[in-house]
Amino acid sequence: MKELFLLRGLPGSGKSTVAKSLGGTHHEADHFFTNKKGEYKFEAVKLLQAHKYCQSSCKEDMENGEERIVISNTFTQEWEMETYYTLAKKYGYIVYALIVENRHNGVNQHGVPAEKLKQMEDRFEIQL
Repeated sequence: MKELFLLRGLPGSGKSTVAKSLGGTHHEADHFFTNKKGEYKFEAVKLLQAHKYCQSSCKEDMENGEERIVISNTFTQEWEMETYYTLAKKYGYIVYALIVENRHNGVNQHGVPAEKLKQMEDRFEIQL
């Protein structure tokens, strides 16, 4: 069975930690901003490029028949997952969309300002 997990949540909620525990191949837009030394340097002007990179990595894994793929991004709005749903349908993957909540007082490792976190929280969409 081929599975695609889409992990949604605000920065610091534990998406990356959950992704690692699920196994399989793991992608997130933040990987685009991490160099080979493991140093993270976010550049807002490259955010679209980072998401395209994440989507193309997922597609490549699906083309290669990876059994379990995990994507962890904020996905605050439903439309942000559409590309992944389309890919899953094309390549025969079951999709699980999971919301990861920060109920453990996790640390926002990337220093996203509190004001930005609040904006993200306010636009977070859940459609059942």
